[in-house]
Amino acid sequence: MSVTDTPVREAVDVEASGAEAAPRRGARSRLSREQAILLAGIPLLVAVTLGVWVWWRLTADLDSIEARQLAWGTLGSLTWRHIEITLVTTALVLVTAIPLGVLLTRRGFDRAAPLVVGVANTGQAAPAIGLVVLFAIWLGFNFWTAVLAFTLYGVLPVLRNTIVGLQGVDRTLVEAGRGMGMSAVAVLFRIELPLAVPVIMAGVRTALVLVVGVASFATFINAGGLGALIQTGITLFRTSVLVSGGLLIALLALLVDWAGRVLETVARPKGL
Repeated sequence: MSVTDTPVREAVDVEASGAEAAPRRGARSRLSREQAILLAGIPLLVAVTLGVWVWWRLTADLDSIEARQLAWGTLGSLTWRHIEITLVTTALVLVTAIPLGVLLTRRGFDRAAPLVVGVANTGQAAPAIGLVVLFAIWLGFNFWTAVLAFTLYGVLPVLRNTIVGLQGVDRTLVEAGRGMGMSAVAVLFRIELPLAVPVIMAGVRTALVLVVGVASFATFINAGGLGALIQTGITLFRTSVLVSGGLLIALLALLVDWAGRVLETVARPKGL
């Protein structure tokens, strides 16, 4: 090969690498656009749907029972109680499942991971309403009984994703950190957890949506929530109340899913 061929080959290689990098950059930009559309579209959809429902509520000809159940004060208190149940349950799920998942990936405790995940699977496999009623019979019909039951129901996605996320971290990175003199705790917080954040946050988002849905059953043990509208609609044969309760819960679940996506995007380390 002549000397003059070398610059040509280098130019071809550069052009080829640029051609390969262009689709990758395009894929990343398309993904970013899709995420932006999704993050902007969900609250817009919720706002439009809620606006249509509010317009219907203001113009609908309701009887005395429907008007009492769909009064603005009643709706506000039921919605706030539903949000309270969701927030408290999610906080308990996070402080329970993430540390437990971290512990079950440490040497000496990893053998117990299948057993613990199996127990969590059993808790989620049980019907939510049955779990709530059993806990109510045992602990009483109140807010904290519902929170405890829903916490057991929502632990599995976060626990499983924490274990999977940490186990998926490249072990050479962990060994490199230890080789640089970092302690096990430093490796965990500076290497393992940041790299596992996307997987963990996906589990948190799943748990959030699950908790919003099952929180509807809190009304059966006098814990309140928007499920009261569904119960009243079924009991008194008021379709408008039933549909309103289901719609508001669905909109709240969409908002919670959107909030989880935002947190997942913010918490994702740069470059991932």
